[in-house]
Amino acid sequence: MTVMLQATGGSAAGGSGFLIMMVLIFAVMYFFMIRPQQKRQKELVKFRNALEKGQKVITAGGIYGTVKEVKEGYVLLEVDNNVSIRVDKSMIMRDPSDNVVK
Repeated sequence: MTVMLQATGGSAAGGSGFLIMMVLIFAVMYFFMIRPQQKRQKELVKFRNALEKGQKVITAGGIYGTVKEVKEGYVLLEVDNNVSIRVDKSMIMRDPSDNVVK
């Protein structure tokens, strides 16, 4: 019984095809996932740095309130009449119901 072996001349082309496909997958992931997330993160940091007294916000824990006082690392948030809590700035997000256009 004789077995004939063929040399695969297309193995180099298959390797470069795989490399091109991996680069394309990375490019798609960058433009559809990573880049928009970085943009949202920059907008959130910009929002947190521009917090002002009287703005309506929501905390990461889901507490709605109005900014009473802004300090370097935290915000005093009024959640009810004469009820204020201190919340770290990194936990503050924009209140979607606050549609004030400036």
